[in-house]
Amino acid sequence: MTMIALGSALGTGLFLGSGAAIGVAGPAVIICYAIGSLIAAIIACAAGEMAVKYPVRGGFGTMAGRFLGPFAGFITRWAYWATTVCVAGAELVAVATYLKFWWPELPLWVGILVFALVIVFLNAYSVKSFGLVEFFLSGIKVIAVVAFIVIGLIIVFFGLPSHPAEGTRHLTENGFIPNGPSSIWLGMAVVMFSFGGIELISISAAEAKDPVRSVRSAGKATIWRLATFYVLALFVVMALMPWSAAAGTGDLSSSPFVMVFSEVGIPAAAAVINFIVLIAALSAANANVYAGTRLIHSLSYQGMAPRALQRTTKLGSPARSLAMSCVGILVVIVLALVTENVFLIMMSVITTFILVVWILILGSYISYRRKNGASSEFRLLGGTPTAVLGILGLVAIFAAVLSSPDMRLPGFVALCFYAFLTAVYYLFVRRFVGSDMDAFDEAEVATSV
Repeated sequence: MTMIALGSALGTGLFLGSGAAIGVAGPAVIICYAIGSLIAAIIACAAGEMAVKYPVRGGFGTMAGRFLGPFAGFITRWAYWATTVCVAGAELVAVATYLKFWWPELPLWVGILVFALVIVFLNAYSVKSFGLVEFFLSGIKVIAVVAFIVIGLIIVFFGLPSHPAEGTRHLTENGFIPNGPSSIWLGMAVVMFSFGGIELISISAAEAKDPVRSVRSAGKATIWRLATFYVLALFVVMALMPWSAAAGTGDLSSSPFVMVFSEVGIPAAAAVINFIVLIAALSAANANVYAGTRLIHSLSYQGMAPRALQRTTKLGSPARSLAMSCVGILVVIVLALVTENVFLIMMSVITTFILVVWILILGSYISYRRKNGASSEFRLLGGTPTAVLGILGLVAIFAAVLSSPDMRLPGFVALCFYAFLTAVYYLFVRRFVGSDMDAFDEAEVATSV
């Protein structure tokens, strides 16, 4: 369960998206990631506390339907589907971007298209050993980050035979907050993209043999590891090279993590890191296409999506749901034909989607605490006031997204999608949506047993 959450939250947002965050906040991006870790911890603990009490199928989507009403449940589920679809596209953009490390002239859309075909093939014909493969790929990703941090700290404080110790001069040579205090707020709009996946603990709880023990241990491990990995990794990046270089040219043409090893004269290590983050992004794209396909397939049985999506092939693959969940891939291929700034556009849309999902999770938690009181097995420290603080932080970040010139338009596009979902719900879906009470009744029986 820990590896599922880490595998989703520890990935392209850190390896590639951190370049955009550095461009906004400079070395103060370390503060951004520290604040982001705190907000992510609030979300994970709130979702975990509810999951311990009600380890229901559908996780936080079912929680929203139960504690905030059917409309909230509908919006949460569809918003999360849209998030997985867009993340799949963004991860393929990352894969194509990493390929430029070896083939700088390769058009972005070519890399996206080639690996998109691979992903679609894998999801259409084989899902065997999916969890095991994702576990090992996530493990590779975690090992890569740990190795980067250890080697980076050695270079910063002790140096290598071929490279003297760097020290921390790069952190302050142009000021720790070169773009002013407001850059920390604006940087949060980019940083929070990195924490997407922290909510998966809630979804996986329904399949755990011992939800209480699993959620408690996985929640704590995920929170502390994410905070440590993000803050230390960004400290290493900021200490080893000037922040303006780590930010690149603004087109996210290379990962800051790869650039660090190239900058200190270890090109072989840079190539290895680039290969690892490429595989990690491909793994995440595959996982999100899989998740989006299964989610939209299940929604068709709940009256929240067209019934035609229930059909499967002779091999048992929900082909129509798969086709619908590839819409994000089609979008990024089209965008790649007209602009090189595809990743930032997709990151803006995804951030808007996931912020709304997180706000609904915390809103569900506040209603849950009002009706159930505190859980004795696993709880969010501070309870309702902490959740309210988390919501205020997410709203402030939402405002930062709409205040950023580069993220404003994609953010408004995501808001238009919510307006579309609202119209669809009240015009077509409302009368078909059932209650989430059955799932809660089953959970109460299971936990009492």
